[in-house]
Amino acid sequence: MKQVLDVLQDSTIASKSGKDKRSRFWGVYKRVAEEHDSEFLERYATDMDIVLIFSGLFSAVSTSFIVAMEPNLNPDPSDTTNALLKQLVLIGLGNLAEAGSTPVDPTSTWTLTAPTLWIQTIAYASLSMSLLAAFGAVLGKQWLGYYKSNRYGRGSQEERGKRRQEKFDGLITWYFDAIVQSFPVLLQISLLLFGIALGGNLWYEQASIAWVIIGTTVFGFLFYSLTVMACLISPACPFQTPISTILRVLCVDSKIISPNSGGRSPSESTLQGFYTWCSNDFPVTSSGPRHCCKVSYVFFDVRRF
Repeated sequence: MKQVLDVLQDSTIASKSGKDKRSRFWGVYKRVAEEHDSEFLERYATDMDIVLIFSGLFSAVSTSFIVAMEPNLNPDPSDTTNALLKQLVLIGLGNLAEAGSTPVDPTSTWTLTAPTLWIQTIAYASLSMSLLAAFGAVLGKQWLGYYKSNRYGRGSQEERGKRRQEKFDGLITWYFDAIVQSFPVLLQISLLLFGIALGGNLWYEQASIAWVIIGTTVFGFLFYSLTVMACLISPACPFQTPISTILRVLCVDSKIISPNSGGRSPSESTLQGFYTWCSNDFPVTSSGPRHCCKVSYVFFDVRRF
């Protein structure tokens, strides 16, 4: 019964104007937070699904390439067979001096060449990064599910709102956006390494064909670099990429206005603003002065309520 009375005292049923304002505030907070979280969860869930699908397909292609190059890491058994057959033919022809008195063993003089070593190293690094990206995407799906199911919890509307704000503050504090965006970056680096390994392998087999792979890889790398630079120069650039998002987050981190509870838990602090997107300078109006936000996060302007 005491808990029911406490909930009723903090609800919109209370007749005090202060309570009415708090109720309206937290009602608007929940509506805006739901809109933001819905878009936030949908965007990252879609990104993680894309990473999982692409990394699975790319890992299969990369594994096939590595299996095709694996014989280069060990001596070819057919070389020993051919050398022994040649020695038998020489003995049959009576050319004992050239045949020698001991069996031929080409593997004793075989050594792994430096080009083969670095090509295989890059290929295995590409495969490892694609698998790491897939692993990160699985973790990302779990993190999103945890945030979705635990952001509110139980309690009054104000308690649930403060608990949700605490969860969202954790996303900002622990650079959730940058970490999740790093998984597609790993996949892109893996694709670049695969192109380098493929071009290097073909270079020592057929240089004319290798130029096609090398040219395509260089063009893709330059194009990607230019799009990243364009996004950093102009936030309105439509060619947004995960790495440009990470760099922008790191650049604007010092400008983010984050809630400061002075060492207290968020349940002890009061929230005074509303979330807003940064696509345009949008004024956040509260009971205090107006503020504009120009950062890539949605944030609260915290003051006494």
